[in-house]
Amino acid sequence: MPMIDVYTPADIFPPDADATLGRQLTHAVLRAEGVAQPGAFHLDNTAAFIHRLPPAAVCTANTTSSRTVRVQIITPPGSLNRDGQRQITREATDIIARAAGDPSLAARTWVILSEAAEGGWGIAGTAFGVEEFTALASTAAEARAAEARPAAGNAAAEG
Repeated sequence: MPMIDVYTPADIFPPDADATLGRQLTHAVLRAEGVAQPGAFHLDNTAAFIHRLPPAAVCTANTTSSRTVRVQIITPPGSLNRDGQRQITREATDIIARAAGDPSLAARTWVILSEAAEGGWGIAGTAFGVEEFTALASTAAEARAAEARPAAGNAAAEG
């Protein structure tokens, strides 16, 4: 259940870009984690927060009003391997530059990847770690398999 935060000067993206940014970034991180067919569990628990800041609130050592974007992605422990890290960094950068309509923004997009500490991820009042996430993923996989069984059975009966 990745959490994505995008910190940006308010005027970098068109006013109506937030929903598209959120959808594209959440699906990109699920792909990077290797979730080929996300079910409701993954889709309902992967979130993006778009933080539009006054332009003067984004600074570098060189300027008091920087045209940079920071994307911070927090994932459960061990959910991104090295290839997944490379993939999500590349995809998130491309998504940001495309949404802004500014290819040069790719050079000013910072992607920060963090893993929650073991047990440091809370959902529904439970501190989740590898054991709890594994159990949730297993339950979600069983539910998807159960949903597919009746459809497969109906297709065989119709054929």
